[in-house]
Amino acid sequence: MELLLHRYFELKQRKKAIEEELTELRDEIIVQLKEEGLNIIDAGDYSAKLVTQFKKEYDDDKLYKALPDADVWKLISKADSAKIAALLKLKVISEETIEHTYDTKKTDLLIVNKM
Repeated sequence: MELLLHRYFELKQRKKAIEEELTELRDEIIVQLKEEGLNIIDAGDYSAKLVTQFKKEYDDDKLYKALPDADVWKLISKADSAKIAALLKLKVISEETIEHTYDTKKTDLLIVNKM
């Protein structure tokens, strides 16, 4: 058992180091792409694409106050973007009703492929 635990701990430490290096590389690539005003670049055998995504982060209190029916809130129970999107699609609630209940967060997604 000690050997299994040791190996697990060792791998978790390596995973953490790899994730930190990936974050640093990702940030450096994004900075360079933005400085050059590019969203797509080919470099040798690799291509990189920068995609901007916008995510809504809902405020539970504002959302609860904005919903017209307490039964609708029970369907959500907390601000869950997927559930809210489904209720919007089904027209149970309207975008106008909840437009003041969230902040939009911009996220840069980096996609790197080998050609």
